[in-house]
Amino acid sequence: MRTLFLGDIFGKPGRRLVHEKLRGLIHDYRVDYTIANIENAAAGFGITPQIADEFLRSGIDLLTSGNHIWDKRAIVSSLSEQPRLLRPHNYPHGAPGTGIYVGDTSCGIRIGVLNLQGRVFMATIDCPFLTGLSAIEQIRKQTPVIIVDFHAEATSEKQAFGWYVDGKVSAVIGTHTHVQTADERILPRGTAYITDAGMTGPHDSVIGSVPDLALERFLTQIPVRLEPASGNLRICGVLIDIDPSTGRGLNIERFNLPFTL
Repeated sequence: MRTLFLGDIFGKPGRRLVHEKLRGLIHDYRVDYTIANIENAAAGFGITPQIADEFLRSGIDLLTSGNHIWDKRAIVSSLSEQPRLLRPHNYPHGAPGTGIYVGDTSCGIRIGVLNLQGRVFMATIDCPFLTGLSAIEQIRKQTPVIIVDFHAEATSEKQAFGWYVDGKVSAVIGTHTHVQTADERILPRGTAYITDAGMTGPHDSVIGSVPDLALERFLTQIPVRLEPASGNLRICGVLIDIDPSTGRGLNIERFNLPFTL
C-alpha cells in the first residue's frame, strides 16, 4: 500500500494548493491513504473547524498537528468530536482529543496513525518515547501498519525516536521545522524515516511568513505579527510504500513540487 504524507500546510496559500492539486497527486501517484499536518493552516497559526472540514473533503484522510493546534480556541471542541483530527498524544491527561487513530484505507487495509510532540526546545509535556511506545503497542493489536508524525524542533530527538521504534512502526515522519530534509531512508528493521517532511505553502518566505516581518522580529525583538507569504508555492512531503502484511516500510521518497495557481 502507498501512503502520501503532506508536510505542514501553511496558511491560505498552502490550503489553495491542497484544494486545487491534491486529488491529482493522489491519482497520479496511486495513493491509498493521505495524511497531512495542518497545525499552521489558519493564517500560519492553528486551524479552525471549517478549515479542518474542508481538508477532509479535499481528499486528506487524516489530519495531524503539533504545538500550534491550540492557537485557535474554536478547534478545541472539534478535537473531541472529529476522530480524524489528531493532537499530539503525549499532552497530559485531561487535554481534549487524542493522538491515535485506527481506520481503513481506500483499499481496505487497516492503518494506525500516531501523533507525538517532542520536548527539546519545546514544552515539557509527557515523554514522547514512553507514551509513544505504549500507544504503538496498543495500535499493533489492531494493525501492523503504523505511521507516526513526530512533531519536534530538534533533529536529534526525531532521529532518536526513529531508532527507538525501528521495526515497531511502518514510518516515522518528522514535522514542525518546515524545512524538508534529505535523509529519507529505511532503517535496518524496516521503519521508513525522514527528519522533516517540509512545508506545503509559500517557500519565498521565512518558514512560511513574509520575510520582512520575520526580519523585523529578529532585529528588534518586538513581537511583530507574522503573515503568510505568497511566492514560490510548493507541495512538500513523502510517499511511503508499506507491506500491509508485516507493516514493514519498503520505500520512502520525498517530493518538493512547484505549482502556479
